[in-house]
Amino acid sequence: MVNGTIADIDVNTSGPMYFFYKPTGALSRILDATNKNDRTMNNFNGNLNYRYAVTGGSELNIDADYGTFKIRSNQFQPNFYLQPDGTTETSRAVYNMIAPTDIKLYSLKTDYEQNFKGGRLGFGGKIGFVNTDNDFQRFNVYTNSKVLDTLKSNRFEYDENINALYVNYNKQLKQGIMFQLGVRAENTNIKGNSTGYAQVGNTLIPFDSTFKRNYTDLFPSAAITFNKNPMKQWTISYSRRIDRPAYQDLNPFEFKINEYTFQKGNTNLRPQYTNSIDITNIYKYRLTTKLTFSHVNDIFAQIPDTIDKTKGFLTKRNLATQNVVALSISYPFQYKWYSFFASLNSNYSHYKADFGGGDRKVNQQVFSVTYFMQNSFSLGKGWTGELTGLYLSPSVWQGFFRTKSMGSVDLGLQKVLFGGKANVKVAVSDIFQTMKWSGDSDFAGVKSNFSGQGEMPQFKLNFSYRFGNSQVKAARQRKSALEEEKKRAEGGQGGMGQ
Repeated sequence: MVNGTIADIDVNTSGPMYFFYKPTGALSRILDATNKNDRTMNNFNGNLNYRYAVTGGSELNIDADYGTFKIRSNQFQPNFYLQPDGTTETSRAVYNMIAPTDIKLYSLKTDYEQNFKGGRLGFGGKIGFVNTDNDFQRFNVYTNSKVLDTLKSNRFEYDENINALYVNYNKQLKQGIMFQLGVRAENTNIKGNSTGYAQVGNTLIPFDSTFKRNYTDLFPSAAITFNKNPMKQWTISYSRRIDRPAYQDLNPFEFKINEYTFQKGNTNLRPQYTNSIDITNIYKYRLTTKLTFSHVNDIFAQIPDTIDKTKGFLTKRNLATQNVVALSISYPFQYKWYSFFASLNSNYSHYKADFGGGDRKVNQQVFSVTYFMQNSFSLGKGWTGELTGLYLSPSVWQGFFRTKSMGSVDLGLQKVLFGGKANVKVAVSDIFQTMKWSGDSDFAGVKSNFSGQGEMPQFKLNFSYRFGNSQVKAARQRKSALEEEKKRAEGGQGGMGQ
């Protein structure tokens, strides 16, 4: 399998920042800052896989994967300081940040299954390697030239090796009970190296900051399903999982909005661990109800903080804990030409942490609801219509930011052509322009209000055509061994509002 993406992502921000003299409340100056970041992300993935299977017996799967991400960022960031009249310039500071990033992913995975003791036994392993190279160059821009700022420039290299082994067993008992037991062991070895210059007195001294971490974890899982009466099926399950930081969230470089607001990575960011218990009921194959209890250690949080007393920045850090109680309900309905699907997810979350210093505590509780519905209409002669809706109640994002409610309504129309070989679809998303996010935060003396909106509404036109012999056996669907690593490469820094 071979696939890839070519993405051109331009992020532009603008807007004034007002400075007031606190004792009198008088406006003292205005910062007019525009920020343009031309960013590209090109990705290539290659997978070579082999499968050997005996009908009703053993099965062997082997996957070898390679992936590469080439990320290029060219950020131009001018700051103009104006008098309170908003027109008279008093000073300026202009920066150009160039940050090429290369990420390479390698993986080898094998899985084997066979019948054992009336059940199904599976075991396997995976070896993965990741290398990232980030060269951050910051230039001070003057009228006719730009000069490299060696104190603000840096190079960060990161290497990661994960070795994993797992075993899993499931069996259907005669009493209408099915159980599953499994455990996965993971050994992680990482090394990061940050190089640049530090100023000691009037002298620039090169530094080489290296960190290493090695740890091994066990991740058990278990489930029991009561299916004696298929119309009323119950499942109780337990799992422990790990979520590792995005590679760019470990990158210590700064993404600036202006001189007083920026985002940076954190080389000390640790993985987060989740222990979950789920109770699921499926009634008449349609109504699904699921109750979840989760406890998360070291949960990732986007933390607003201060530096030099007046400058604010965002960085990822680990909160102490998050406790979650969630209830989800989904139901599909079909009647002749009309079908309907709805899901309701509600959860209670409690975020708690103490970073020291009195006002650097987190103790947030929130109850939130997400509702999604999809209506499909068969209109005859190959025409179908679709109407979907989404509602998100007020919640807490990244452990700190209290968000307000938002939602959207989408509408689509599709026509099947050429005897089912082709179809054309017209759709419009967020037709009422209600998918607008906003909220606030208050931490360590930094009070923030934020709001934003995507490029909505969007009008979409899609045409697809299937050619060739329709009797040929379809290729088997297969995921590569780099799914998790690709998500970590695609995530991370890139904007204050991510």
